[in-house]
Amino acid sequence: MRPLEAIRVLDLTRVLSGPYCTMLLGDLGAEVIKVERPGEGDDTRAFAPPFQGDQAAYFLSINRNKKSLTLDMKSERGKEILWRLVDLCDVLVENFRPGAMERLGFGYEAVKARRPAMIYCSISGVRRYRAAKGSSRLRCDRAGRGRHYGPDRTA
Repeated sequence: MRPLEAIRVLDLTRVLSGPYCTMLLGDLGAEVIKVERPGEGDDTRAFAPPFQGDQAAYFLSINRNKKSLTLDMKSERGKEILWRLVDLCDVLVENFRPGAMERLGFGYEAVKARRPAMIYCSISGVRRYRAAKGSSRLRCDRAGRGRHYGPDRTA
């Protein structure tokens, strides 16, 4: 038995950080349900070369161990289905821009009100609140890239 076999994860992520996080949860045994945009899917479906058949190898590698469905989260029917998925899952992982989940009606407070035991993981490449002066330089420095950008030119 793998450590997370009894856990179900709702994956509302795309590109890198979120899919990598949920990939690791799937590797540890969690059932991961990935939600993608209708017609387009995850952006990484087009990250190529290389391809494995007609699929981008990157997409296949970062989304292994996942079930997948497409859902229009802006439509009323899509929101109904998403709430049903929230009811079925133990963990929600999202990496939209700050405020997007709140605008859709699925922010932390809304999900917590319906499912108090839900683990809600929100991943962002930027601060969720107003950036502090010099924060872009700080991010570069933390990533080990600050030396490439010279003096801080942020307002």
